[in-house]
This record gives sequence, structure tokens and C-alpha cells, in this order.
Amino acid sequence: MALKLDVVGAPLEPVRHTYSWRDTVIYALGVGARIDELDYIYEGRGPKVLPTFAVVPSFRSLGQVVGALGASPMSILHGEQTIRLTRPIPPSGELVTRAEVTGIFDKGKGALVVVVARTSDASGPLFENEFSLFVRGEGGFGGPRGPESRPAAPPDRAPDFATTQATAPEQAALYRLSGDINPLHIAPEAARVGGFDRPILHGLCTYGFAGRALLAGACGGDPARLHSFAGRFSGVVFPGDALTTSGWQIGEGRWIVQTTTQEGKVVLSHAVAEVAG
Repeated sequence: MALKLDVVGAPLEPVRHTYSWRDTVIYALGVGARIDELDYIYEGRGPKVLPTFAVVPSFRSLGQVVGALGASPMSILHGEQTIRLTRPIPPSGELVTRAEVTGIFDKGKGALVVVVARTSDASGPLFENEFSLFVRGEGGFGGPRGPESRPAAPPDRAPDFATTQATAPEQAALYRLSGDINPLHIAPEAARVGGFDRPILHGLCTYGFAGRALLAGACGGDPARLHSFAGRFSGVVFPGDALTTSGWQIGEGRWIVQTTTQEGKVVLSHAVAEVAG
């Protein structure tokens, strides 16, 4: 099925999202928050909101994109994710997300689709997501190959921080309560159809684990200091795996981040973050 290339630059219908502190706490627990992170899981302290919660209100816009492209959901892989934050996310609110496909690039074996989703509340712009989706089998249409990947190899030295945390066997079941209910992440029969012997963890859950580690290791625990966080999903994580997120400061407010499993397999790569001093 050929992709509908004319969707590039065509704004989609706005997506509205209302949430409460319960949603931010469910998300925090879904990405591994523990009892010593009480600020994020107890409403009596706000709660504070993890910056990577930004992916949740924008996720529904991806359904619009898939429909507009005319692509099969089973052919789509989430390749990269970026969040850019204007200010801290409130613990409750009514949000409006406006998404558009900004580019479709020919990668030979597939097509790379870049989606930018901008989210605002009553006070104005709040955050922006950039989703990079790889559509298998839809390359070879003669389009541009797109920009080169950003260089983000870790320096050849010990990291400035490294945090290891095990995911729970139920981690995907908990994360899906934040909106990504793809059965690939919970049903063994769906996982087998997808080519896996058991359900896999959501890439955005791994991203959330990495974001928590980044928040503690580079931001002093202050979500207001994280301005952006970008990364590539490079490998599969299974619920129960242990994730080690390491960070290297490479300049004023600039960090390279990498996440590996207990086997040393890199699962989040080409990751960079911008942090306020």
C-alpha cells in the first residue's frame, strides 16, 4: 500500500486531552517511579510531573497520522522520540495538540515519517513532541533520504552518572494504562505475530525510565531544568529487564545519554539532552 505523500504539511484536526494528578501518577508508576520519588506519586506534594509525561497527551495524534498516511499499524516502528519543553507540565489541565507530518523520507526498505506535535494549555505553548516513525516496506518511492542522524556517541570515559533499575514483569501492563494499549505489549499471541516470543516493553516506557535517570543525574531532580530530550530506540526491552541509563556532560547544559540492558545491549542510543544550569 503506497503512502499518501500529500499529507506532508497538512495540519491535522486538533486533539484535546484532559488529565488530572491521577494520570500523572499512573504515568510515573508506569515508568518505574519508586516510593523515594514521592514528589511524583503523591498528590499532597502537587504532584510534580515527570517531563517525559509530555508523550502521553500527544500520543493520540499518532493515530490520526497513521490513518492519514494510509499505513498499516502493524508495519510501523517507533524509531526516535524528542520532547522540547517550554515550562514545567502542570499536574492537571486541559491541553490541545496540533500535529502535522513534516517529512516523509525514502530509506530504501521503508519510509521514515516525521511528525511534530505542538501542545498548548490555557497559558500558551507547553511542549512539543517529534515522533520519527519507520514504515516497513514503504520505501523505494524516489523521495529524499532526509537529514543525517545527529552524532551522539558517548565519550571514551566514565559517565558522569549511571543509574540501574529493574523493570517489573508487569511494567508493560502498568505503562499501557497511560494510553498505548497495543496488544504487542501484553498478549503473547500478539507478540508472536509481531515476531517476538513474548510481549515487549513499550519504547516510550524505556524512554521514561531514561528520563527519570536524567532528571536525577543531570537536573538535580528539578523538572524545570530539562529543556529537551531526544533518543533513538535501538533495541528491544522485555518486562523484567534491568535498565542502566548513563549520562556524559559534553558542554554547558548538554548531555549525551545511553540506556543498556543487563546484557549490555544498547536500547536507547543517539540520545542528547539540554539542561538549564
